[in-house]
Amino acid sequence: MTLEKIGRYEIIQELGQGSMATVYLGKDTLIKRQVAIKVMSPDLTDKTFEGRFKYEAELIAILDHPYIVPIYDFGTEGEQMYIVMRYMSGGTLMDKIRYEQIAAPQIIPLIERIGDVLDTIHGRGIIHRDLKPGNILFNERGDAFLGDFGVAKNIVQPGGFTATDMILGTIDYMSPEQIQGGKDLDGRTDVYALGIMIFYILTGRLPFQRDTLVGTAMAHISDPIPSVTHQLPEEYSAWDNIFIQALSKDKETRYNSAGELVKDVKSLVKRLYPDS
Repeated sequence: MTLEKIGRYEIIQELGQGSMATVYLGKDTLIKRQVAIKVMSPDLTDKTFEGRFKYEAELIAILDHPYIVPIYDFGTEGEQMYIVMRYMSGGTLMDKIRYEQIAAPQIIPLIERIGDVLDTIHGRGIIHRDLKPGNILFNERGDAFLGDFGVAKNIVQPGGFTATDMILGTIDYMSPEQIQGGKDLDGRTDVYALGIMIFYILTGRLPFQRDTLVGTAMAHISDPIPSVTHQLPEEYSAWDNIFIQALSKDKETRYNSAGELVKDVKSLVKRLYPDS
């Protein structure tokens, strides 16, 4: 059945679909503005999923960071829960990677904003756990925002709605410790994902993507970090030193914060592209 309205919001079109929810472009009939509406799948009747959905709304509201996609409303229509957010008309980072050429200097404003979000939430004991291009959205001015906190976890105040026997996230961006179900995850798992994204933007490929999910998981855990010179000219080899640290299998030798990674990327870009 096609969804035409939920709460006071008219549904215009579907924007995307995930395992837990569908996101729609909608219109707030009260104040006449476009919004994005994340509607929980009606097939998910388990209280754990309902709790996690509500937890996401509460978490974003509490964090209230200027570079996090803001929430306008939360409600229930029948048995369907929904979150109403700002509509980001500039699309996602994945859209830009697929359809645009992103020059290395253009990475800086993007990772500065996302790095700031990560350092802020990590300082409050929150890890995102699903950092990926599809969860970075742009407004009409091209400013980046981080969205989708559906599998975020508070490591300072344990609890919430994470099933202990589930590995949550997106395999192409998961740190080795996240893949192995580590119970002592910290912000460095998001730093790893940020490193994967930077590698992807630069080279056009994911460093550990294989033909199967299991193959990809094992590559994260045991395969060496590929050199960017497999896709880029030799003069780009200085990037390898950044990825050696950002994508270290051992989190103890990884960048301690997103800010540290961003600082090194900025320094390298300034050196390689002095006229940018």
